[in-house]
Amino acid sequence: MTYAFDFSGFGLYAGMLARGAAVTLGLTAVSTLAGGLVGIAGASIAAAGPKWARWLVASYVELIRNTPFLVQLFFVFFGLPSLGIHIDEIQAAILAMTVNLGAYATEIVRAGIDSISRGQVQAAQALGLHGRQVFRYVVLPQALANVFPALLGQVLIVMLGSAVVSQISVPDLTYAANFIQSRNFRSFESYVIITATYLLMSIVLRQLLNRFGRGLFAGRAARGNSSSSGNDGLPRNWRARLMWRGARTLPTER
Repeated sequence: MTYAFDFSGFGLYAGMLARGAAVTLGLTAVSTLAGGLVGIAGASIAAAGPKWARWLVASYVELIRNTPFLVQLFFVFFGLPSLGIHIDEIQAAILAMTVNLGAYATEIVRAGIDSISRGQVQAAQALGLHGRQVFRYVVLPQALANVFPALLGQVLIVMLGSAVVSQISVPDLTYAANFIQSRNFRSFESYVIITATYLLMSIVLRQLLNRFGRGLFAGRAARGNSSSSGNDGLPRNWRARLMWRGARTLPTER
């Protein structure tokens, strides 16, 4: 049996496909920002928080990592209204994607924090920085630089996993494909088009975020005993900054 490919009628749906791709990218952008903040907060608590808070973070991470994203999405969209929390499909998708990404980002960032040597923390403290300053100016930038490729990979996974939000009627790219094939009955062509679109979006997004990461974290990755580090274990550019900040810190702030 032969199959006759026919893409001639898809021009009528170009606008719908474009809007679906825009919705997918918008959901990814918002959930990436929110999930990244959740991940940083969760990792900082997991690394240095009180015992009860570390237990809560660990429970949250294990719950999300060991349940399907589709179940999490259904819980948010169908379960929360039973508790009196009413949100629309877009808000439910953003919340579910944020919670999902936040759990994985917590573990990724925590691993980055653990990769920073104790010597760098002690060197920063010797320059007069207190705990929050050490975390903000020394530990966190280098931790994020070390794990940025893993974070980027997780963002792409979340974007591709967002295809299931069409199950709650979010008008994303997959929703558009489902609608189109239900009208023209060209299922194969419809899913070929969105497969190619997801592939293109993933490649472009990876390139853009890689370029952004190189600019943002240039020279900040921890390099151990490389020539770019001084005797105190800090990269030279960070040592100079910390000395300047330490000189500005009031005695009451130290």
